[in-house]
Amino acid sequence: MSKIGEYVKRERRKAGLTQADFALRSGLGLRFVRELEQGKETLRMDKVNQALRMFGMEAIPGRMTYEEDE
Repeated sequence: MSKIGEYVKRERRKAGLTQADFALRSGLGLRFVRELEQGKETLRMDKVNQALRMFGMEAIPGRMTYEEDE
């Protein structure tokens, strides 16, 4: 799963929203929300940012970093 997908899933659950609720409130399709949370690698960035805006966040171009497992 992608870090963005993990983040959206975690924050959505914290907000007490189902995937369907989140899709409706964010203006995204349920299929997109499912694919995002499952870590699909080929998603439209404008839609990813639409999801992230629900939590006051935005994905920006930059160098990828990986956190090492502890």
